[in-house]
Formats: sequence, structure tokens, C-alpha cells
Amino acid sequence: MAPIVSLEGHQGDIFSVKFHPEGKYLASTGFDRQIFIWNVYGQCENISTMTGHSGAVMELHFSTDGNTIFTCSTDNSVAMWDLNAGVRIKKLKGHTGFVNSCHPTRRGTQLVVSGSDDCSIKVWDPRKRGKATSMVNPYQVTTVSFNDTAEQVFSSGIDNEIKVWDLRANSVVNKLRGHTDTVTGLSLSSDGSYLLSNSMDNTLRIWDVRPYAPPERCVKILTGHQHGFEKNLLRCSWSPDGSKVSAGSADRFVYVWDTTSRRILYKLPGHNGSVNDVQFHPNEPISEYS
Repeated sequence: MAPIVSLEGHQGDIFSVKFHPEGKYLASTGFDRQIFIWNVYGQCENISTMTGHSGAVMELHFSTDGNTIFTCSTDNSVAMWDLNAGVRIKKLKGHTGFVNSCHPTRRGTQLVVSGSDDCSIKVWDPRKRGKATSMVNPYQVTTVSFNDTAEQVFSSGIDNEIKVWDLRANSVVNKLRGHTDTVTGLSLSSDGSYLLSNSMDNTLRIWDVRPYAPPERCVKILTGHQHGFEKNLLRCSWSPDGSKVSAGSADRFVYVWDTTSRRILYKLPGHNGSVNDVQFHPNEPISEYS
């Protein structure tokens, strides 16, 4: 398989790429602090550029309705952007270190969780000015995500374990152990049953995060990709139907695995450096990687 098209415009590493929920746009961001919006079809042209962060943008996500983009940055902030107007609508300040990861809720009240080098996880309600629920972690946090119902938060970092936080009790209710190095990416399956993790130990793990799953939560270990000396925060993702997973890799390839057999289905070339993020198209057999 070869790239259908190459989107050029960023100056420096691209750290995050995400498809619009309807698949009609692609958003990308990275070291140059800019957020590019691309038209996926036709000439795949850059149709909008948003600026406002004063540091590298580490991760971005669309809201479920596709109208809002959430970003986090090494400028210690989380931001919300209006996709249609092309402007920042909120800057959420409270972290005292680089914000490495952010993720919005899938449904219900629109919240966003963030994880930082300041060893905290914060859950923001954008309707409440300057207010965030904070959870303190012993070590730097590199990746975060909500569970399907937004009652729990998953976090991980340089302590190698994935913590499950109950937002009602504001405490850790479970720890998923097995990785032997920093976890750099987390991704929840579309049905909310399984969590995918990417680690510097050069493994992907699939965890059963259903409420009444057996104590041994790790159900699959996938290998083949690599983490390099750059120590980039390499992300991972699920295909919409859960049949495949993909991950960034430092060896310049994109890896796609079959979740049932654990076999590598595709090893996709094209990049000249580390692949930091990957994303499946929501309804077509296309993936984007940066």
C-alpha cells in the first residue's frame, strides 16, 4: 500500500492527526504550534489554519459533534477551538508543566481530561471558568482518556502502569500492570470495552476494561513497531469496527495489526522520520499518519 496523497505545510514534527467524526476533514498539529484543517476529498487542500498556542501542540481531538477541537500544548494549557469560525474559544489554564495529552468525553456533558509533566490529571468543565478537578499522580503523565461513560479516566506515564480513576471518588480504583516502560498512547475501542496502550517497551497491549472483567485484564500483546532514542510520545488507535489497531513507530513505518490473530497486516512506508500518530477514517478504509 502506498500513500494516496501527501499533505504538506507544517514546519517541523507533526504530533497529532485526527479525522472529523464525519470523515470530511482532517486536523493536524505539532511542533510549529499551528492547527491545520484539511479537506480530505478532491485535492486534499489546506482550508484553514488556527494559531494561538505558544508551544508545541502535543495532541488534538474533535468533539463528538465535530464542531469543536480540543488541543494541549507545551505552553502548559488546554484549548478549545471553534472549527467553523476557525478561532480559539477557550484557553484552560491550571497546569504548571507541559500538557502531554488531552481527550474529550464521547457523550453527555462536554468535559475534557488532560495529563501533564506536573504529575497531575485535570478534568475540565468548559462551562465553569477556571474550574478543574485535579488528581495527583506520583510521576509525569504522558497520556489520558475517558472511559465510555465518562465516569472514569485512564492515565499513564513514566511509571509504566495504567491507572483507572473514579471521578466520583476522585481516586484510583484499578491499576493495569504489564508494561515495562513509559506508556505513550491510550485509545478506547468504539464500544468502550477495550483499551489499547502503546509503550516504549515496544509492545501494544489490549486491556479488557469492562466493569466485571476477570482480574487479568490484559488480553492481547502485539509487537513489531519500535520506539526510538527520540522518546517521542507515539500514539495508537482502533479501527471503527475494532478489527484492527494501528500505532506510530520510530522506524518510519505505520503498523496495522489484526486484533484477532495479532498478525501485522500492513507495514506502511512513506515517512522520513518517526511516525507519531495514526488515525483510521471513521467510515472508509483509509488511515492517516504523521
